[in-house]
Formats: sequence, structure tokens, C-alpha cells
Amino acid sequence: MTEDTRPKSLYQYDPEGLQARIVELGGQKFHAKVLRKQVLEKGLLDAHGLTSLPAALREALPTKLPLLAGQENDRVVSKDGTIKFLTEFERGLEGRVAIETVHMPSLRKNSERGATICVSTQAGCPVGCTFCASGLGGLIRNLKAHEIVEQFVRARALGPIARCVVMGIGEPLLNFAAVQEALATVREGLDIGARKITVSSVGFPDRLRKAADENPRFDLAISLHTPFQEQRDALVPAMAGVPIEDVLAAGDYWFEKTGREVTYEYVLLGEDTDTPEHAQALAECLQGRRATINLIPYNPSRDLPYQRPRTEAVEGFQRYLQDAGLVAPIRWSRGLQESAACGQLRALSQ
Repeated sequence: MTEDTRPKSLYQYDPEGLQARIVELGGQKFHAKVLRKQVLEKGLLDAHGLTSLPAALREALPTKLPLLAGQENDRVVSKDGTIKFLTEFERGLEGRVAIETVHMPSLRKNSERGATICVSTQAGCPVGCTFCASGLGGLIRNLKAHEIVEQFVRARALGPIARCVVMGIGEPLLNFAAVQEALATVREGLDIGARKITVSSVGFPDRLRKAADENPRFDLAISLHTPFQEQRDALVPAMAGVPIEDVLAAGDYWFEKTGREVTYEYVLLGEDTDTPEHAQALAECLQGRRATINLIPYNPSRDLPYQRPRTEAVEGFQRYLQDAGLVAPIRWSRGLQESAACGQLRALSQ
């Protein structure tokens, strides 16, 4: 089916356009709001089960107004309950593209807290971090706003969502308009506040400053990964030649404009970026800044040469930063198993 003949899915319509489409299908305007509410807020994905809508409208939805544009083609479930699913979208001249989404339920026993989900913003990634499977094969295309929203829709069908991190495949600042549009829909439909949404970037300084000026309704995480310029140029090729100090200055600007602290993400690569020298230099970089440093022990990938750090190295790295007065929690990986690292499930499907 081609781009011209495939029916548009639910979240490809804006609210006004959806009202018009619902009326065309024999419903009333208010049914558009009911439909959006039941699909995103309640996670109902069976058109025939949407009993708040007229029967004739329910019958028309699958062929005239499908709820989803993509198709889930693979799923991995970890022992801790983490679910990673692969969705393929076929619409567009680019052909089929595959993206990953991760649903992480709370680990607290008998907890009624919702899950954290991790969503992607691009099919493939142009940044090329050498330790990340997401960039293998490069960028195919930006995701459209409705394709980002659909990840939330599919995750909501698995259970309530408490917070989200835009840290999946892709660089959000390189698809910022679509990310902003999608998050606006999600905030309304899921009632998730700005401080429950974190967007992660490698830190393009000009784009960060522009985003800060637009009164963003999310928290920011900057993927730093090393305090040494030459090593960062090698680890994050898209940022080669961009001074680390410029990235930090853009983070400072974000804090000044938004009043929200920046989180710096630091992947600990075994016997590579987890040394005492790295800890000392990182502490010097961030000393005096209002920030949190998330220490992320590397989640190995079969296609990449890096290894998971020793627990003693991770804890020693944390102690050094804490002794320097910095906030540095350790974010141990969820779903540590075959195909669990970011980008691996997609890579195996190709």
C-alpha cells in the first residue's frame, strides 16, 4: 500500500482534523476526544472494545482510521519485567524503518507506581557513539511526531506510565520540532508533568541554547561520557571538535533560562572511562555546577569492543565524585541480557 492510499492513523491527525474525520465516518465531534482519551490515557487498543463509541464507528476504525500506524515485530522480556519492543513503520518513501521502545516497571514490591518508558526519536542515529549499537548503520530518517506518540500508546497498553526518558535511538535535538509536538500530546493525554520527562542529548551547544529559549517543558540530560577532549572526539564523532567547555556552558545557560538543573550522563566503559584519572578530571569539570551525574555502567553489545566495568571500579568512581561534593547516583542497567543494550534488538532484526 502506498503513501497516498494508506489511511492515516489516529495520531497523525491534530484534534481538529480528527474531529472532521470522525464526522466523515458517521460519528460526532466529541467522539474524537473520547477516542484519543481511551487510546492514550487508558491504553485501549482494540477498536471493537471501545464501547464508549457507537458500534458503526467502532466497525469503521480498523480500515478507515487505524489506531496505530506501525507493527510490533519483536519483543524481549527480561527477568526484572523490563520489556523492549521493536516497532516497524512502513509509511513513507524511505520504506520500512524499525525503532525500539523500552518499558521498565517499578522494582518496588507491591508498588502502584507506573513504569518508566524510554522512547526513540530517530530511526538510526547520526551521532555515531562508538560504544552504542544505536548508531550502527547510521541514520535512516527522523521519526514523525505520531511515530513518537505511538511508542507511548503501545507502552501505555502495558500498564500505567509514571515518567519517560527520551533516551532511545536517535538525537532528540536533531528532530526537535517533532519531539516537542509529540511531548505536548503526551503531556495532555497522560498527564505527565514536565519534571517527569527527561530528554537526552549529546549537547550541541547552539541547539541547546535555542531549546532553552523556547521554554521547554522537560528536564535535560547531557551525554558527556568523558572529561577528556580527545577521547570525547573519538567516542562521540558527531561532536568532534566541539569543546567540552562549550557543552558545559550551554548546560549552564539551560539552567539559567529554565531554572532546572542539568543531569550529565556518564557511561562507564570498563578499563577505559572508569579510571581514577577520569573521576578526578570529571570532578574538576563539574565542580560548582548545579548538576547531577548519572553513572551508567556499560551494557555490553556483541558488535562493539567495550566491556562492562567491574563493580569495584564503579563504586570507587562514585565515591570520588561524592567526596568532591557532587551528586552521582549509579544507574545500573535494566534488562541486562542478550539484545538488551540500546540498538541491539533493531540491529538483529535487519
